[in-house]
Amino acid sequence: MTSIRPDPIRIVIAEDQVMVLGAIAALLALEPDFAIIGRAADGDAALDLVRQLRPDILLTDIEMPGRTGLDLAQIVSKEMPGTAVVIVTTFARPGYLARARAAGVRGYLLKDAPVDDLAAAIRSVAGGGRAIPAHLAAAAWEVGDDPLTDRERDTLRLAEEGLSNKDIARRLGLSPGTVRNYLSDAAAKLGAANRIEAGRMARANGWL
Repeated sequence: MTSIRPDPIRIVIAEDQVMVLGAIAALLALEPDFAIIGRAADGDAALDLVRQLRPDILLTDIEMPGRTGLDLAQIVSKEMPGTAVVIVTTFARPGYLARARAAGVRGYLLKDAPVDDLAAAIRSVAGGGRAIPAHLAAAAWEVGDDPLTDRERDTLRLAEEGLSNKDIARRLGLSPGTVRNYLSDAAAKLGAANRIEAGRMARANGWL
């Protein structure tokens, strides 16, 4: 059971689609115990707002320009433990939820969820609880932990864009040999035949 708060729950919303951002903010503003104190259209702006405003809740998408919602969650959970992160996304892939939990996310909902469910999740998280739909939690449990390191994930993302080892190395400040090793290790962990298949498998599981 969540406790009753004497003050409104202060919320910052981060969403790169302007219409979606406006719709979420407008709907949540109708709740008498919510106060929308900031909006951001990219991850970097969201982090600046959270550092400045110290909200109770950061409500964020995953994929955004600049820092992702998962990047934000990692930073916020370390720097500002008084701000809880709730993810609202289109991604139901279990790997995303597993990574979100590892990053300190306290709530995870899909964008097609009713607004009443979102409001209830925010209240639960603000009261110290968690809000993760049971079917998503079960799927994340079945797929297991993300086997990739951050560097392996970085190299796979750039390989997906069609960059050569040399170009990836230049982008990440590594040697081509090191990039080749990261891609080889990632493929081996995933049981993939090559970098293309490794990227496809990682993407399907929500590990990219």
